Amino acid sequence: MSAADPRREWDERAGVRTCPRRRLGDELDAGQLFFPPALVPYGDHPRVRALPAPHRRALFARHLYHYLDFTTQFETRVVNRVTERIAGGRSGLDVRTATRLDAYRIYVDEGYHSLCSLDVIDQLSRASGIAPAPYDFAPFLARLDAVGEGALPDAGRLAQLLQVVVFETLITAILNDVPKDPRVLTLVRDTVRDHARDEGRHHVFFAGLFREVWGQQPAALRGRIARCLPGLIRSSLLPDLRPVRASLAAAGLGPADVAAVVADSYPADRVDQGIRTASRHAVRLFEETGVLDVPGGREAFSTAELLR
Repeated sequence: MSAADPRREWDERAGVRTCPRRRLGDELDAGQLFFPPALVPYGDHPRVRALPAPHRRALFARHLYHYLDFTTQFETRVVNRVTERIAGGRSGLDVRTATRLDAYRIYVDEGYHSLCSLDVIDQLSRASGIAPAPYDFAPFLARLDAVGEGALPDAGRLAQLLQVVVFETLITAILNDVPKDPRVLTLVRDTVRDHARDEGRHHVFFAGLFREVWGQQPAALRGRIARCLPGLIRSSLLPDLRPVRASLAAAGLGPADVAAVVADSYPADRVDQGIRTASRHAVRLFEETGVLDVPGGREAFSTAELLR
């Protein structure tokens, strides 16, 4: 939030205060894309290209649906469980009232992003006839929570705060690139652009909050935090292949073809490079605040393949 006047910044720029409801036009019949093909790792695989055109179109639609469904769940079940505590004064942190007010603003933003994401899924599935596949967020959340439970078993709320600090300081190609692709449905581009604008303010808030929180921690706990953060980064960014496999199977590929497409599209070196790219701003924040300088810190980040 703006240091000068955070309330005015939010009142005048937050999507929930300024953006109209984004509605689907007549672009489906014109052949506009659901999602940029370059951002779908398996989109150009020969076995996917060989599918009938309607099956490929449905595959890209389900990729979009999964991204939006993940957004609805992450914002409400991960980000907002932390912002609600900060806003309510129950986080265990020594923060100012201004910080609590900003946390309430972010809480509203994230609920609004979830509403918009589900609205887009509903509009597109009704108009296209391509139904979204069920998505179980619980395994992803369990994997994410397990990192904090292992590294900070006696500081669960701090671990959950670190989850959000990590995620809100990541920079993904989706928020940057989807709005720029004129081939993509305007409804999708506008919704992602609205989200990206809000996330810029959230990035500033959580980066600043981490600096405050880090400064309040005793030396012993700093070491454990430093060793926890790389795992949180990787857990946040590792691709969830369950919906990918289900979507490929729904497109008509058999088990052997699904396994081949996934193996070819998500090789370990490419996944690691994607994680390093998306986490570069988060890693820079942690480097600037001295996280990598505590005993074991730099080694933990290096072992996690996060340093260039």
